[in-house]
Amino acid sequence: MQGLLQSTLRDSPLIMPEVMLAFFGLAILLTDFLLEPKQKAWNALTASLGVIFSALALWLLKPLAAISAEGFHGAIVVDPFFMLFGFIFLAATLLVIFLSVRYLEIEDEHHGEYYALMLFSTVGMMFLACGNDLVTLFIALETMAISFYVLSGFLRRDRRSNEGALKYVLLGAFSSGILAYGFSLLYGISGSTNLNIIATVLAQRPGGDLMVVIAVMTVSAGVFFKIAAVPFHQWAPDVYEGAPTPITAYVSVASKTASFALLLRLYLGVFWPVRMDWTALLTAVAILSMTLGNLAAITQTNIKRLLAYSSISHVGYILLGLVAGNERGLQAMMFYLLTYAFFNTGAFAIVIVLRRKGVIGDEMEDLNGLSQRNPAAAILMLIFLLSLAGVPPTAGFVGKLLIFWALIETGHTKLAVLAVLYILPAVYYYFKMIAAMWSREATDQVRPRISMGQAVALAAMVLVTLAAGVYPEPFLRLATYSLLTPFGR
Repeated sequence: MQGLLQSTLRDSPLIMPEVMLAFFGLAILLTDFLLEPKQKAWNALTASLGVIFSALALWLLKPLAAISAEGFHGAIVVDPFFMLFGFIFLAATLLVIFLSVRYLEIEDEHHGEYYALMLFSTVGMMFLACGNDLVTLFIALETMAISFYVLSGFLRRDRRSNEGALKYVLLGAFSSGILAYGFSLLYGISGSTNLNIIATVLAQRPGGDLMVVIAVMTVSAGVFFKIAAVPFHQWAPDVYEGAPTPITAYVSVASKTASFALLLRLYLGVFWPVRMDWTALLTAVAILSMTLGNLAAITQTNIKRLLAYSSISHVGYILLGLVAGNERGLQAMMFYLLTYAFFNTGAFAIVIVLRRKGVIGDEMEDLNGLSQRNPAAAILMLIFLLSLAGVPPTAGFVGKLLIFWALIETGHTKLAVLAVLYILPAVYYYFKMIAAMWSREATDQVRPRISMGQAVALAAMVLVTLAAGVYPEPFLRLATYSLLTPFGR
């Protein structure tokens, strides 16, 4: 018992970023009842402080990340991979907090548990990025997922919010069951829940081993649901449309990035020895995601549903980096995930700005004449949509270019050409939104107002979107730094 206590005390600094988030989340729950309705915005300040303190604790772990320090008997590992993803999660959380204050005031749903759940979901995401054990990963995934289930249905008087949350819960439980089954197979094959031991055992199995193939398929199915890849995407459009718009942005970025962290931990660490078993699978899922995502987005009139299908197509592009499998492909994935968190959240941020009493602001016609009503919002939306479409000089262009380059380098030329062609329908539906803002007459003469918190978040997002497009070198260095982890390869 004494040895266990000493081990816990020795390893506790490794989880200080998560501890900070949990501490401030609990503090919000304990102090929320002391605040008057007009003082609820103070919860946002407390949550922001929690994110900042967590970021400081994460930065202090950099020396330990350089040696890939393991803790709690190998259950977690602090490495460069975790450092990059941790900062993405914290940045996304902080941006969404800034975007949420005025939105919740308009919805009259300003409750402390909203911010507490955001911090708790970030705890789950952080452990997904540093988890090195099947049990740790599964608990982290469910911590994140349960928080998002509640946040998606946070607008209790909104039928769309209730419906989206219910679908999310039911399909999420189903996918978690599949993932748990896959994890049980990996435990049965290796006799351990530690990813390093599992990877060693799988490397010794004969090629095409049936049990390994089934384990890869079931684990992949569970993770594909979390990243909304086809054919496990059905929940995304309804959840994106029904959830509070800041949470829609949060799910589309933070949840997806965390699930990609899980996918990369498993594929680059555990499944790499059986690569021939999963390359074809990832290729098929990537093509299906790009196809359905782009074609379905063309017909959408609701902005949030359009961006939901758009995000499905972006999943396809990101998976192509893993299909390439070389250093440039993995670097492209990291760069894409890092910058996508900013320009995709930016697009949702403009939808949040359009929300006011009596107007939801998420239909295509709500963009009509935005260039006359609020030129700054229209310019920002233009930049974010150009980045989503992959038009220079934006971060989205550089991310797609790196993926195409990696595919060509590894001999996947036809796949690269197909991915390039899928930019055409994306340009069409993004430019429909641009045309509504700049070419159509305003159907609503009210000028959307950008709050101080929203202005700060929008400034940060547009800065990263343009900086990563004009001068991507620092962001590429960050992406390369995150790949210093050996991953058992």
